[in-house]
Amino acid sequence: MSMSINQHFSPCRLLQFALPSIIMMMFMSLYTIVDGIFISRFIGSNALSSLNIVFPVICIVTAIGTMLATGGNAIISKYLGEGKRRKAQECLTMFVVIGVAVSIMVLIFTHLFLTPICYFLGSNEVLLADCEKYLATAISFAPACMLQSLFQSYLVTAEKPHLGLFLTIGAGILNAFLDYFLIAVCRLGMTGAALATGIGQSLPALAGLFFFFSNKKGLHLVRFHFRPKELLMACYNGSSEMVTQLANAIITFLFNIVMMKLAGGPGVAAITILLYGQFLFNAFYLGFTIGISPLVGFQYGAKNHRELKNIYQIAFVFTAISSVILTIAAVVSAGPLVQIFTHDPETFALADAGFPLFAVNFLFSGINIASSGFFTALSNGKVSAIISFCRTLVFIAISLVILPHFLGITGAWIAVPVAEFLTLILSALMHKKYFLTPGEWNYFQQDSIL
Repeated sequence: MSMSINQHFSPCRLLQFALPSIIMMMFMSLYTIVDGIFISRFIGSNALSSLNIVFPVICIVTAIGTMLATGGNAIISKYLGEGKRRKAQECLTMFVVIGVAVSIMVLIFTHLFLTPICYFLGSNEVLLADCEKYLATAISFAPACMLQSLFQSYLVTAEKPHLGLFLTIGAGILNAFLDYFLIAVCRLGMTGAALATGIGQSLPALAGLFFFFSNKKGLHLVRFHFRPKELLMACYNGSSEMVTQLANAIITFLFNIVMMKLAGGPGVAAITILLYGQFLFNAFYLGFTIGISPLVGFQYGAKNHRELKNIYQIAFVFTAISSVILTIAAVVSAGPLVQIFTHDPETFALADAGFPLFAVNFLFSGINIASSGFFTALSNGKVSAIISFCRTLVFIAISLVILPHFLGITGAWIAVPVAEFLTLILSALMHKKYFLTPGEWNYFQQDSIL
C-alpha cells in the first residue's frame, strides 16, 4: 500500500500511516522504563530514585529535539505541499545541524556543572554518586538522543515511516539486551544502564544520517543557507510539543519534592513507577500526533480543506475511544504493573493505591496532546503553546501546590487528573473556535484567513 502523504485517508489507512510513529515513540519511552526495571531489580531502590532525580536533564534534550522535529516538520511538509522541494530540504538540513549543535552545548554544560545540577534536582549525599554516574554517561550521548528525536519525525515526512519503526525497534531490543548484559552480568551499575540507553539511541541516529545523506531522489540533506525565519517558526510551532516533553521533567521534579515530604523515599519510588506509566501512555499519543502531522501540514499547504477535515475527524474519534479503553486497562492492571518494578512492601502499597487514581488522567491527556499537535501541524504555534503551557506549567503546578496541602497523599495522586481535566476544557474551547464554529477562523472553510 502506498505511504504517500498526498492521498485520501480512510480510518484504517490513517492509523496504518501513524502506527510506525506510535511504536517508535513507545519504544523510545521504554528506554527509560527498561532502565528503571533493571536498576530497581539489580541495583536497588536508591538507584531508582537517583535515575528519577536526574531524568529531567535527559528530558531537556528530548524536548528540544521534539520541538525541532514537530515544528520543523510542519514547515517541511508545508513546503512539500506547495511544491517547494529545495526549500524543504534546506530546512531539514538546518534543523538537523542546529539540533546537534544545541545537544553538544547541553552536553558540555552538564559535564561542567555535574554535581551542582544533581544537588539542584534533589539529590542528597546518599544518592549523589549514582546520580553523577548515570547523568555523566547518559548526557554524553546527547547528540544521538537529539538525532533520534529528529529522524523519527523526518522519516515519516520522507515517506519512510517503516524504516524509522524498524530502527527504533532494533534500538529498543539492543537497549534491553545491553541493560541485562551491562547491569546484571558486567555489574557496571548506573554507568551500565546509561551506556545501554546511549548505545541504543546511537543506532537510529547513525542509520538516519546515512539515509538522509544517501536518499538523493527524495528528501535529503543538502547545503543550506541559514533561514532565521523558518527556524523561529519551527521553534514557535514546536514549542507546545517541547512543553509536552518537558512536562515529564517538570512533573518529575515537582513530584519528587512533594512525595519526599509526604512519604519519604518509598513515596519517591512509588511516584517514579506511576510516572513511567504516564510516560508510556503519553508516548502513544505523541507518536500518533507525529505520525499524522505531515499529512495535516501537507493538506494545509495544498489548501485541501475537505481532506484536512477528514483527517481531523478520524484523529479525534480514534483518540477519544482509545483513551477510554487504555484508561480501563490501566486501572484493571494496576497491581501487576506495579509489581514489575518493585517487591518492596511499602513502595508497592503506595503505588498500588495511587495508580488507579492517577490513571484517570489518561481519559483526558490523549485529547490534549492530540489537540496541541494538530495546531502545531497547522503552523498555529500560539494556540498549541497555550494548551501545552497551561497543561504542564500552570494547571499541574497549581494542583500539586494546593491539593496535597488539603488532601495529603490523595491530593498528590489526583493532581495530574485535575490538571488534565482543566486542560481538556481549554482544548474544547479551541476546537469550538477553529474547527466547529463557522466563520473566518475555521480551518475547514475555503475562505478561512488562516
